[in-house]
Amino acid sequence: MSIASLRRATKESVSGLPREFWWLWVNTLINRLGAFVATFLAFYLTLERGYSASYAGLVVALHGLGGVVSSLGAGVMTDRLGRRPTLLLAQAATAVSVALLGLMERPAGIAAVAFLVGMTSNASRPAVQAMMADIVRPEDRVRAFSLNYWAINLGIAISSTTAGLVAEYSYLACFMGEAVLTLACAVLVAWKLPESRPERGGNRPDDRQPGMGSVLRDGRYMGVVGLSFLVSLIFMQGWVGLPVAMGRDGWSSADYGLVVAANGIMIVALQIPVTRFIRHRDPQRLLVVSALLAGYGFGATAFAGSLGVHAVVVCVWTIAEMVNSPTQMGLVVRLSPVHGRGRYQGVYTLSWSIAALVAPLMAGVIIDRLGTGWLWGSCAALGTVAGAGYWLLMRGLPGADAETHETGGTNEPEGTSGHDAGTGARTDAGSRTGEQNGTPVGDGAGAPGGGP
Repeated sequence: MSIASLRRATKESVSGLPREFWWLWVNTLINRLGAFVATFLAFYLTLERGYSASYAGLVVALHGLGGVVSSLGAGVMTDRLGRRPTLLLAQAATAVSVALLGLMERPAGIAAVAFLVGMTSNASRPAVQAMMADIVRPEDRVRAFSLNYWAINLGIAISSTTAGLVAEYSYLACFMGEAVLTLACAVLVAWKLPESRPERGGNRPDDRQPGMGSVLRDGRYMGVVGLSFLVSLIFMQGWVGLPVAMGRDGWSSADYGLVVAANGIMIVALQIPVTRFIRHRDPQRLLVVSALLAGYGFGATAFAGSLGVHAVVVCVWTIAEMVNSPTQMGLVVRLSPVHGRGRYQGVYTLSWSIAALVAPLMAGVIIDRLGTGWLWGSCAALGTVAGAGYWLLMRGLPGADAETHETGGTNEPEGTSGHDAGTGARTDAGSRTGEQNGTPVGDGAGAPGGGP
């Protein structure tokens, strides 16, 4: 690809998105630049503090349990209280709890505060995802989710390497650095991000917020949530199983940081062209292939005997991530009614939260009792099951292009939603906040080409 073609592809990938999206993107980037706890907590507990793999798994599981507790509550808050207040409260509380975790000395205190960190940090997810769905047009959502995922991994690529080196001298500095950067995210929310929750007229059935029972009875959606859980169990092993396994093989935290940084670097380099490749392709095939690639990519870790091979294996399952994340997020939004996005995103987030609870326990028990080879074999099996599940679940679901044709080109006001006949797929039109008859109103925040 020539330089001119690359520039044109980049411009097409980033142009036309509203200004609020870019501030949310910056918020994500800053947050991930300080992402130390989720990445290095297992290393911190086993190498720095000398605890067993089982105890480290328990603490990381409690971090995940905190996310389970907050997921549904944060989803309801996102719909009722609003996206901006929920995000502001969650990030400010995360900054305080992360700093406190770095100061904890006793095992019980570490476990309790890890639970608190998981609860506060996870509470921001439904708000971020719902806000992004609110402010980005339906036809641009896969692109927007890809760019946000790009920001996540750009931050991880930098923080994994930096924090790994800093941790060689002071883990406390890493905890405090994350607290400061997360507090900066809260300041950015208060300063630059307006509320995006769609207004409700109250006279139409679609204007009413669905209860949590409606979400749980949505069969196709809950199937997606279940498959997300399986895929999450696999990807979580990059942050809980892989560091413990590498530590047992004699690698240092800096070695692990360099290997896992390949994940972020590859995404930063390739996410934009990958997004262009998958944008108009069948999401069923993309999700099936990505699930299989994730499972067998992690399975190949059993044969990694050097840092170079570890890095190659990371690159394999990174490709699965680059395809799976934006495709699945686009599917989740398609299946979510406009005025229930917070609750639907909360339940979706719950799949990751439960995986964050189960994955470290799974890794700790399997590694301690059976060995690392069994862990990577289990990942391959989970990938196979998830791939088959996506193939069965998405039969008959209309393609994203068909849905965009139905929703993105209408002149209906925000909040119009319904069910696609015979499929269970929801559609929504004019989903930018404050947008009517296809024309942005208000302060012009939705102007094409807007940026921070």
